[in-house]
Amino acid sequence: MALTGKQASSSLAATGGELSAEQWRDSLRRRRWRKYFPMACGVVLVLLMLLMAALAPWLAPLSPSAQFSEHVLKGPGAGGKHLLGTDEFGRDLLSRVIWGARVSLQVGLAAVVVGFICGVPLGIMAGFLGGKVEMGIMRLTDMLMAFPTLLLALIIVAALGGSLFNEILAIGIALTPNFVRLSRGLALTIRENDYIMAARALGCTQVRIMFRHILPNTLSTLVVIATLDIASAIRTEAGLSFLGLGVPPPTPSWGNILSEGRQYIKCCSWLTTYSGLAIMLAVLALQSDGGCTTRPARSAAAGGVKSVVSGQ
Repeated sequence: MALTGKQASSSLAATGGELSAEQWRDSLRRRRWRKYFPMACGVVLVLLMLLMAALAPWLAPLSPSAQFSEHVLKGPGAGGKHLLGTDEFGRDLLSRVIWGARVSLQVGLAAVVVGFICGVPLGIMAGFLGGKVEMGIMRLTDMLMAFPTLLLALIIVAALGGSLFNEILAIGIALTPNFVRLSRGLALTIRENDYIMAARALGCTQVRIMFRHILPNTLSTLVVIATLDIASAIRTEAGLSFLGLGVPPPTPSWGNILSEGRQYIKCCSWLTTYSGLAIMLAVLALQSDGGCTTRPARSAAAGGVKSVVSGQ
């Protein structure tokens, strides 16, 4: 937490050559504030959105599918009970945004869990076993990574059909290569440590070494990356729903609310504004949390990350 040379010189000049303890404490507080404030804001936003999704039946003022024919395409505050306005069917937009948080956050969390469960064991096997096993796993991973995440998810959903389960499965498969490459890079680094060699000398099986000794030491980095991937999964879900391949109507999600309002964007901008803001805030909060904790995770597994980046 030392000050830079220029900061120290200016501080010493201002105090006649001596830096008081109070000034040191102020400098330390400012540094901590700049470091942790974005992460704290992100945590608060994520918690609020999780609470909103969990308490949707009690927070939503109206049913998300209830139609009010007398209030079609009315702006915010219409009728004294539609705080964010209504859509083309007279449905309350605030209720739909609150209920849409359930689908969007559920898909984001579940898709990352699917990608984690599928990708991490394969990556650890590739990094620890090497040889033909590594060759086969990594070539399959390279094939999947040739497609952008949204395009790959789009192909899978188009083949399986639009539903909540298929959307989670498609996005999870699209995120799997990220976990495979990262966990492989971490395994390549960890397998050279002394305690792994000691476990081999004691006669531990390869399965035990991989999942008892290597896996626990990769979790801190993998959880940080998973946080960032939740944001990516929410964006992908919004993209699929916007294209009409997400959760079928009338179930609300932020993506299909955005899609339904695009044709009225010139005259009724509130239809797309609030769902778009919800997506933006969710992604921003998750990126802030993950970004603030990525640096220590990278330092803890620098070799593994370098291996992932180089693709070796």
